[in-house]
Amino acid sequence: MHKVFEQVTLLIVNSAKVASVGEALTVLVPRVPGALESSETFVRSVGGAELNVAVGLASRGVPAALLTRVGDDGFGRHLVAEAAEHGVDVSAVEIDPVRPTGLYVKEVGAGSPHPFDLGAARSRMHYYRAGSAGSALSPAYLRRPEVRAVLDAVELVHLTGITPALSASAYELCLAVMAEPRVGGRRVSFDLNWRPALWAGREAEGVRALDTLSRAADVVLLGVSEARTVFGTDDPAELRAELREPRILVLKNDENAATAFDGETRFDVPALTVDVVEAIGAGDAFAAGFLGALVSGRDVRTAVEEAHRLAVVALSSHGDHVGAAPTAP
Repeated sequence: MHKVFEQVTLLIVNSAKVASVGEALTVLVPRVPGALESSETFVRSVGGAELNVAVGLASRGVPAALLTRVGDDGFGRHLVAEAAEHGVDVSAVEIDPVRPTGLYVKEVGAGSPHPFDLGAARSRMHYYRAGSAGSALSPAYLRRPEVRAVLDAVELVHLTGITPALSASAYELCLAVMAEPRVGGRRVSFDLNWRPALWAGREAEGVRALDTLSRAADVVLLGVSEARTVFGTDDPAELRAELREPRILVLKNDENAATAFDGETRFDVPALTVDVVEAIGAGDAFAAGFLGALVSGRDVRTAVEEAHRLAVVALSSHGDHVGAAPTAP
């Protein structure tokens, strides 16, 4: 490992309860909203669903680790340091000496008359992650001693449907995580996170991959549009009948309310009222709130209520992750 990174990763090792596995990204956000071609300066941040979940967990006092790969570059060093600053265990982050750290640019609308302005309060993400260090995740990564030390200690491993879309080797990593023995009652959660842009031209392959991974998980989270795409229904009862393998199933509807199943027991939990500033990151905050409550011994209904509360924090801000933001009432 590069010595500079070694100093950073040793800042925090927190005996994680949850390991979040997937690509973490540098984020560039225009300092002034508007059409991207008019943006001259950008603010750097960090993001990616798996990092967002790890930060959300750590910020709420649930020890979490990030399992990812970054480039041997300034973006990678910043990303690792930022995650550690938020209390995330980064001891198992692998440094790729050749591939760069992935990044995305967030375009934020201003409601100006410019023909390419997205519109006020609207945003879009532009990804630059092809050939990135994170896209080279593979089952070999799981055999690294630092990674094994984390995985052997946690109570839950979290994956999303973004990772299998990155590359064949990243999909194999997901399958390998699902296939590991559930030692000590360890569970695996899977947030469907269907991203059409990542599966463009191979949608059928994506549906098969996400279906396979969902059926191998212990906990599955998904939205109604994702449910329609992958499982052909957004009706909670029909979805539970179709997807019986995971014990816990959480379906979020378009109003951000949720229906959850713990086995055959159903819970319908309304969302909280909030003035939405930006929706990006709310799904990751929901996952962090839910999983944090779950590993803390809460029942499924209470976990969904916690998920709603943390999602409100994300919906009320422009950040991609909740960080150390105050918990919503």
